[in-house]
Parts: sequence; C-alpha cells; structure tokens
Amino acid sequence: MDVLMTGSYGRCGTAIIDHLHDDPAYEFTYLNRSDRPDDHEYGGYETIVADIADAAALERAAEGTDAMIHLAGYPDTDGTWEDVLEPNVIGMVNALEAARKAELETVVFGSTNHVMGMYELETAPELYFGADAPFRLTADDPVRPDSYYGASKSFGEDLGRYYVESFEYPKRFHALRICTVNMPEYDHPYGDAEARVDDGVFERESEEYRQWVARMKGMWQSRRDFAHMIDCCLQADEEGFDIFSGVSDNDRRWYSIEHARNAIGYDPQDNAETWDEPPEGRGR
Repeated sequence: MDVLMTGSYGRCGTAIIDHLHDDPAYEFTYLNRSDRPDDHEYGGYETIVADIADAAALERAAEGTDAMIHLAGYPDTDGTWEDVLEPNVIGMVNALEAARKAELETVVFGSTNHVMGMYELETAPELYFGADAPFRLTADDPVRPDSYYGASKSFGEDLGRYYVESFEYPKRFHALRICTVNMPEYDHPYGDAEARVDDGVFERESEEYRQWVARMKGMWQSRRDFAHMIDCCLQADEEGFDIFSGVSDNDRRWYSIEHARNAIGYDPQDNAETWDEPPEGRGR
C-alpha cells in the first residue's frame, strides 16, 4: 500500500516512521513543511517539502497513492483563530480534495482529545487521581472543544464525514482523537512532567510534577500503540466514517477504546499504571 503522510516529522509522524517504515506492507511518501539534515535522527528519508495550504502541491503528492495519513496542522490549544485557520481549516479542505481527486481509498486524520476537552477541564484535577476514571468518553458523547484548536479539529472530523458520505472517494475516513503521544525520549507516563523539569518549569518533587504524572497516567498513548492503531486503520476493510480514541490501555483513561478494539482490532500493549517511576529516574 502506498501511503502519503503529512506532518511527517512531528511526535506522531515519527512514531509511524519508527514502527511502520520498514513494514513491507507499506511504501511511505513523507510530506513536511521542512526537511531534516542527513545527520538528524529522522534525516535521510526522501521528503516532499510543501505546506498543506498549497492545494496543488498536496494534489501532486497524493497522485499514485492509496491512502493518506493527515497529521499536519497547528498543534496547540493556545492558538488563535488566525493560527488555526490556514493549517487546520484550509489545509484540511486541501487534504480531502487531494484525496478525492487522487481516488484514495483511506484517509486517517490526526484529530485530538481537545475536541472533547471541556469534559476534562470541568473535572480536573480530581479526574487525574482516581484509580478509575468516573466516565469513559466515546464518539457518541457530544463534542465539547476546549479551544480554537479543538474546534478546528472537530471541523476536520465533520468535513471527513461529509466527504465520505457525499463523494466516491475517499471510501473510508478514520479520525483519531489522539490523547498524548511524545517523542522517544519522553515516551512514558512521566514524559510530560520530566520534559517540564528539563525545561525548568517546575521541580521533580513538586505538586505540579505529581499532577502532570497523574494526568499522563490516563492520557498516555505509547508510540508503539499509536503506530499499531494507524496500522489497524490502514488495514481496515469496512467503508465509511469512524472515530477512535487514541490512548493506550491505561487503567485510569477517560477515553474509551472498546469501539477501536471491536471495529478495527486495536490491541494496545501498554498501560501507564505499570510504571511507578521514569526510566532510570529521568526523562532523558
């Protein structure tokens, strides 16, 4: 299967590179706003350098491929409308138009938990410290974005449904409401807290550290579980629109993975609760 991936060198794209690049089932085309030098950890891969706001470039990149993993976009909840408009709204239209014109079978969209973020905001931090979450969110629960970023990703989900139900291509659209996927050095439930210690935001023994770890015990999706979910989506046969929660099999998660288990065979290997300290006591 020939797969075009946008936003290839971010946290999620590199997880796919690490775990699926050498899989003989796939031939990847990487598209990113910038290339990486050969001596970079992710250097040396053939890359189409383009912005997803460039519709013609996306259409050229999609030609001859079978599927698209669309990860490119503005990634932060602090973004203004101006920040998200071009990459997350116009870029989403361009991606789906490219998929339609190239007659791609599958589009996998990197959505976000922030489409449902108000559920967390109104119950945090108590939500983080229970042995089991008081609720498990599914795609049947009302969308409640917590930011322009979350709302723009909700738009991307809706647009994907529109394309699947209105046009011949793409045949299937899977939106992944990704919780937390980190770069390799922070790929563990202590990763967000350790990154902030390394950046000097707070101390390791602080209350802030404890709260960030507790949150990640519910939100972590390991890189291998994320890549596995992508693989499940690409191999799925059933046509149509669907939404899956991107999270590992964490005891205290508040996003349900039962639908992903049943619909696409998602079988995560990691559970944040099995960790009681970061590797070697540090994030790096």
